Amino acid sequence: MAAQAQQGRDPGRETASLLRLGPPWVRGVLAGVLLAGSLPPWGFWPLAFAGMALWVELLAGAGFWQRAGRSALVSVSWLGPATVWMIDLTLVGWPVAVIGFAAMHAAAGALVPPDNRRRTAFCAALVLAELLRWSWPFGGVPLATMAMGQVSSPLGFTARIGGPLLLTALTAVGGVTLAAILSGSLRPAAVGAAVLVAAGLAGTAAPGAGPVTDGDGARITVAAVQGGGPQNTRADICEQRAVFERHLNTTAEQVSVPVDLVLWPEDVVHPSPDSAVTPARCEQPLLTDREARTRLSDLARELDTVLLAGFFERSPDGQANLNYSLVYLPDGTEGDRYDKVQRVPFGEYVPLRSTAERFSEELPARDLRAGPSDEPATVDTPLGPLAVSISWEIFFDHRARSGVGDGEGLVVLNPTNGSSYWLTVVQSQQIASSRLRAIETDRWVVQASPTGFSAVIDPDGNVIERTGVSESRVIQTTVELRHGDTLAVRLGAWPVALASVLTLSLALGLGRVFKRSQRPSG
Repeated sequence: MAAQAQQGRDPGRETASLLRLGPPWVRGVLAGVLLAGSLPPWGFWPLAFAGMALWVELLAGAGFWQRAGRSALVSVSWLGPATVWMIDLTLVGWPVAVIGFAAMHAAAGALVPPDNRRRTAFCAALVLAELLRWSWPFGGVPLATMAMGQVSSPLGFTARIGGPLLLTALTAVGGVTLAAILSGSLRPAAVGAAVLVAAGLAGTAAPGAGPVTDGDGARITVAAVQGGGPQNTRADICEQRAVFERHLNTTAEQVSVPVDLVLWPEDVVHPSPDSAVTPARCEQPLLTDREARTRLSDLARELDTVLLAGFFERSPDGQANLNYSLVYLPDGTEGDRYDKVQRVPFGEYVPLRSTAERFSEELPARDLRAGPSDEPATVDTPLGPLAVSISWEIFFDHRARSGVGDGEGLVVLNPTNGSSYWLTVVQSQQIASSRLRAIETDRWVVQASPTGFSAVIDPDGNVIERTGVSESRVIQTTVELRHGDTLAVRLGAWPVALASVLTLSLALGLGRVFKRSQRPSG
């Protein structure tokens, strides 16, 4: 009887020595570093399975607070390197954010039972912790996610079924399976392998979208414009004209006609009011609103194209900023407009402003006013509805679903601006997120950035072409207009989230039942 109870508790004694070499804190750091290494810009996706295997075995036989502490250590070692670019924006905010994320993973690790239930519970708890991190607080921060790394793996197509949450769950399953293989636990290893194979096959066979029409009507020529210029810069009123001129000149010099759609990046049309006075320190006169709109209208007319240009300006009441993409029609008139909905906390708006301003002098003076979240994330054009995810929004699967599912967008456009960032960590992760959105929605994704990276990505997540940092370049290619919804677009994150809640509840509930069954009768 005692032997059976010991077998049920499974404190991890069967774990292979390879996963138990060194003290727990060393293995915790190594697990986090491996997880970070699986992500862009490093991007060797198999490392995620090794990191997950180390993590789940760190929980074996450990007490409640040990499981919490070890999980927090893994999280810090994972998200610290993968979000190191934050140092350049806010030296205080980076460790605060990493500690906050670690607290979520610590709670998940503490919930995982230390016995043989840990394998199933770990996968479910990680999914729920990541869903929380991607959603709260301040709208969530879906950066440095496991799904980003796995977009290049054989499991990538499963995002068409369950989005990034399913990819996260399968990454954990892969880690649990590897740990079971190394420990000689054949039954859980076989179950895990079967789940991975079945999911991979289902992803490739899952229903998706199709071309809007047969023949040439389903394809358009798109030009993503990158004006170039220095990286790691800050917004400066005296540079607004130079940024605008670079994109105007690059478009005029490198875009070949005929072209159906020209995409400009976010925030490269940053005009001043017509009555504004040019500061003495500026070498060129300010770019005024009237001049910017006139020149964009002329450009669209000259190219005989649909032009989508990224504007950033103060609201008419002067109380907020506006960030939107505006359509210029082939006849030069202004068309539909999409205002950014998902704002960057502390970058575009400041939660807890009175407190935050004590720690940083680079916070925006005015908050960005979000667009209506209940409207589809699309712009109407002569080419049909086009889904738009401005910059940060491409990290959120629900924004792409809004454009493709609700708005029936035929292609996903991602005008972005990463020119302020240090290193290329964010830009690389954004390309990975655009690849995820392409697979999830079964759409082409076109990304345009002023200083890099700009890219065109096909519905299978393949990067057809990508620019380098700071170069002045146009990516002009043919893309297919597609309609129809994948399961990920139709169902969203709820099926995977609910399955995780149920799985974790069953694992914890079965543990209580097992403990009661071991109590002596009478």
